[in-house]
Amino acid sequence: MNVRRSAAVLAATVVIGTATPAVAASPSPSPSLPSGLYGSGDPTYDGVWRQSFALIALHRVHVEPAAAAVDWLAGQQCESGAFPAFRADPARACDAKLMVDTNSTAAAAQALSAVGGHGTAVTKAVNWLKSVQNKDGGWGFAPGGASDANSTSVVIGALATQDVPVSKIRAGAESPYDALLKLSLPCADGGAFAYQPDKKGKLRANADATAAAVVAARGTGPLTAKAGTTRESTCADAPELTPEKAAANGASFLAGAVAKDGYLKSVLPGAENQPDYGNTADAVVAVAVQDGPGAARKPLAWLERNSAKWARQNGPAAYAQLILAAEAAGADPSDFGGTDLVKRLTATGPAPSTTSRDDDSGTDSGTSVWWMVGTGLAAGAGIGFLLSSRNKKKQP
Repeated sequence: MNVRRSAAVLAATVVIGTATPAVAASPSPSPSLPSGLYGSGDPTYDGVWRQSFALIALHRVHVEPAAAAVDWLAGQQCESGAFPAFRADPARACDAKLMVDTNSTAAAAQALSAVGGHGTAVTKAVNWLKSVQNKDGGWGFAPGGASDANSTSVVIGALATQDVPVSKIRAGAESPYDALLKLSLPCADGGAFAYQPDKKGKLRANADATAAAVVAARGTGPLTAKAGTTRESTCADAPELTPEKAAANGASFLAGAVAKDGYLKSVLPGAENQPDYGNTADAVVAVAVQDGPGAARKPLAWLERNSAKWARQNGPAAYAQLILAAEAAGADPSDFGGTDLVKRLTATGPAPSTTSRDDDSGTDSGTSVWWMVGTGLAAGAGIGFLLSSRNKKKQP
């Protein structure tokens, strides 16, 4: 779930392993952008993605988005059920020249499921995803493309919203979990997940692919996940690797990767020791899902101190990532290092219909502090630690 989605970066995902290929905000706003769209950057490569995660994040904090925002996303869907990254003219029927992809479709399915009232559209999207599943059980970014950990993971999140059994999707294909487990590295190599095998067939540890796969191996996604019970996962090879064990191994890898500095480092050429904010946010989510909110304290605190400028530059998808990370680790998205992430996100699009973050009525269970319902983990020293970093004046 990162915030880069350009053709160039998409091609580089074999190296970076971004779960959400996206592009940073355009340096100058486009005057022709639809009024219902979040963000002012060029939506060509990330319009549906950033819109979907904005809606998911707002749902998790009980903010009802403007109807225009929901309608824009729903209008991007093709008759087949698939979504492209961006459809400039929704009135024009999709044709073979329009590239649809599994990531946009899976994200949109989760967002439309969250806002409600779009059951038919969600079902069509999920059915399309099932129809393009690879025989190895996974999905690539484009239909028919080689399976990768990130695409497979975001589709698992979409299946979870419809209670579709992940263990078996269609005849002739293996389970999505089978595809993920084939990308899990042994503990001698850190226990992480690879994005895809490289050209020589070797698996290489990839932090963002690992964050995505840990959440998916738990059978969930950004809309449905909840924090795990308090534990400390360690990497341990097993004669028969299970999704649960692979998730524990992956979480152990991520915890080790952020232990020293509190953040994941960018692997882009020339970015020596440069923080990767989006992947760090994803790691917070993954570690909290596997080992509970307390296990994600250090990277969460680092994000609270350092992510404001990055979020301003990258727009709605970045604010959504931070909201999901805050919720995962039990922080307050409305006072995240002094910044109201919810207010900042809503300011990038049409004004929301309602805001009811303090009212749980009429919402899905777990949507206020969505990762924590039923865990009983919002107490003790962990919350004291988190609250201690929020004593500075809140910014709008």
